[in-house]
Amino acid sequence: MESFVISERFAGQVARTPEAIAVSAGATALTYRELDERANRLAHRLIGLGVRQDDRVAVLLERSIDLVVAILATVKAGGVYVPVHEDYPPDRQQWVVDHAEVTVLLADVAMRRGGLPSGVPVLVVDDDPATAGQPATDPSVPIHPDQLAYVIHTSGSTGHPKGVAVTQRDVVRLIFNSQWTVERHARVLMVAPYAFNVSTYEIWMPLLHGGRIVVAPPGRLEPATLRELIRRERITGIHLTAGLFRVLAEESLDTFTGLSEILTGGDVIAPGAVRRVLDACPDIVIRAMYGVTECSLFSAHNPLDASFRPGSLVPLGDAFNDVTIHLLDNRLSPVPNGVEGEIYIAGRGVSRGYFGRTDLTAEVFVADPFGEPGTRMYRTGDLARRNDDGLLELVGRASSQVKILGFRVELAEVEAALASYPGLAQVVVVVRELESGEKRLVGYVVPEAGDVDLGALRAHVSKALPDYMIPAAFVQLASLPLTANGKLDRKAMPEPDFEAAAAYRAPETPLQEALCAIFGSVLEVPQVGIDDSFFDLGGQSLQAMRLLNKIKTDLDVDLLINVLFDKPTVAELAEHIDGAAAAAA
Repeated sequence: MESFVISERFAGQVARTPEAIAVSAGATALTYRELDERANRLAHRLIGLGVRQDDRVAVLLERSIDLVVAILATVKAGGVYVPVHEDYPPDRQQWVVDHAEVTVLLADVAMRRGGLPSGVPVLVVDDDPATAGQPATDPSVPIHPDQLAYVIHTSGSTGHPKGVAVTQRDVVRLIFNSQWTVERHARVLMVAPYAFNVSTYEIWMPLLHGGRIVVAPPGRLEPATLRELIRRERITGIHLTAGLFRVLAEESLDTFTGLSEILTGGDVIAPGAVRRVLDACPDIVIRAMYGVTECSLFSAHNPLDASFRPGSLVPLGDAFNDVTIHLLDNRLSPVPNGVEGEIYIAGRGVSRGYFGRTDLTAEVFVADPFGEPGTRMYRTGDLARRNDDGLLELVGRASSQVKILGFRVELAEVEAALASYPGLAQVVVVVRELESGEKRLVGYVVPEAGDVDLGALRAHVSKALPDYMIPAAFVQLASLPLTANGKLDRKAMPEPDFEAAAAYRAPETPLQEALCAIFGSVLEVPQVGIDDSFFDLGGQSLQAMRLLNKIKTDLDVDLLINVLFDKPTVAELAEHIDGAAAAAA
């Protein structure tokens, strides 16, 4: 009988391939036997600290082999891992730990240096001599398939993140779905933030099938580093957000050489980018993915190969074979092909709900009128239609939730962060789409009196929200525009000027002039001065990648992404480039 328990599946793989490499990071690698023994020791240590079945264990580590060990050990101890995003502001990290009522926080020395959430016992996994003395044998904790495996937090409409509770059974059924071509995922690059749901694929797909996790270095990755990792480590499978996939297809096509399968999704997939990659690498499969954290990551897919002919959009495909996707109208009646309806997901993967929030769970996890008694379906808020071939085509959102850089963002949570700034009478956040298709958040504020210090407002919001949720621009209004019937008129909101607070200063050297032109091209801004900051002009991580690629192409200058974060203005970048050239000479 097949097991639906993660640790039992992993134990079976250890028995089959004990000396195969399970996980590697740079020159360090662990075999399945070595990974099993390290995880067993840490699992015994967790049990000694009081972790019992279904207890939550927070995980706050850099991307590393220790991170994989920590997650596996938590599962072996019968616990539930709760990833805490390393880039979250401290207040948000603390909220996640408090909300999940964690028993232990697993951290590493690097995260300890930056400060850790309080009020919970901390075990620093790479600085704990007691762990090495624990037994290397499996703790043999009895685990039921319907126990929780993890709680991952997503943006919430209440002003706080929501913790999605996913079971062991749901993870195993996803990873062992017969529609995967497993050999294409023999070497998976672990590159996404582990506090988001795609880590389910990056960790468990290779580990439970005898493959290898290749852990990317911690921190932000430049396109050149990603390209080199894929080549050097012979990566076969990778997940890239739709935005990053498009940027790499346009700016760094050779990144994909050698891959067997690319999973992409999280937002609208550019058909031209798919065709461009398939023309360059005809043996690759690009699998368009659709899913939500509430339904255990992936629910629908569309494998695209060299026969793909681009249309106006890339279909999401159809449901995995143990998932049912309904397109329903506002009376929960199915809509015919070609007619827009809201996506409801039933079957495999529908999670337990939101941890500790039965009220929110009841709002969107509803009884399934088409299934067996007692079954539920999840209301996604996504709008779609089926084309003539019966394939799903995403057309928009029915709620205020949006995707920014591939991450889910509830506009209400951003608005709550703005509203907590003193002296504001009204706030609203809207999404602006550039000609390139990239989306940016814009915060509109109405002060109670006088003017708002928009720089101080940005600093205030950055203490509460991760960077991808911080509006790219803030606009002060005397009042919010309303429709004739008194509702907020989002379409009447003025277009923001993505410009820095500094007065315009023209370029003074050919290098500064070239950099100003590159900034303007990438950020779609008509005029850039040498004191304007990349980030004040609305720049985010995807645009940063495009900027660095364009600087390389136009100026033959290689820059690391951390240089841009440290020196975000044209003047500072030009000075850095000139200084590096002088030192090299």
